[in-house]
Amino acid sequence: MALTTNDVRGIADYARIALTDEELQEMTSYLNDAIELLEPIRAYDLTGVEPTYHPIGDLSNVMSDDQTDANGRSLTLDVALRNAKSTQGRAFRVPSILGNEDQKWPKGA
Repeated sequence: MALTTNDVRGIADYARIALTDEELQEMTSYLNDAIELLEPIRAYDLTGVEPTYHPIGDLSNVMSDDQTDANGRSLTLDVALRNAKSTQGRAFRVPSILGNEDQKWPKGA
């Protein structure tokens, strides 16, 4: 079940990825190699096996509730933000990881 360049072009269009003709050829070859690596899985008899959508199965929120110490104390917002280099409202302000690498903190921030 090899992918054609038209298949890959359709996938790229759907993902809104612009590919040159050369990149389209490379990606078609790459994806077909990946599909070929997965081919041995088709040899397994999976009749009656339910699909698993997540490796952990029935995943739920693993975050615990906020806790106070033995005396019922917790940090106030002011104390938590006191030593932050920069804040914005009730949150820590940090440089963007998606922005320009040359992005610097504004002066006085």
